[in-house]
Amino acid sequence: MMASSIKIRSQRLDDYTEIKLLISHPMENGRNRDPLTNELIPAHFIRELLLQLNGASIIRADLGGSMSKNPFFSFRLKNSRGGDSLRVSWVDNLDQTDSAEHNLD
Repeated sequence: MMASSIKIRSQRLDDYTEIKLLISHPMENGRNRDPLTNELIPAHFIRELLLQLNGASIIRADLGGSMSKNPFFSFRLKNSRGGDSLRVSWVDNLDQTDSAEHNLD
């Protein structure tokens, strides 16, 4: 089994929960050149990011090739409880997908 490309951390603070996501992905925009061959590197980027809390969608983001490699996201979530189930998934422009689940602190 291959390890997930998504790392999730959460921390309960005052009246909200801070969620941090790190996604391992090349995020190539299609305009960069390979330094060895000088050929264009094909576009390969996450086009959709979805966060679900206890099965309900709470964030859906359309992304593009202008994001950095291995993107990092941070969110603050109100009205969550310890043990709530957070599911994060993405789809890229090559229709590759990945997902990960995490129980909030």
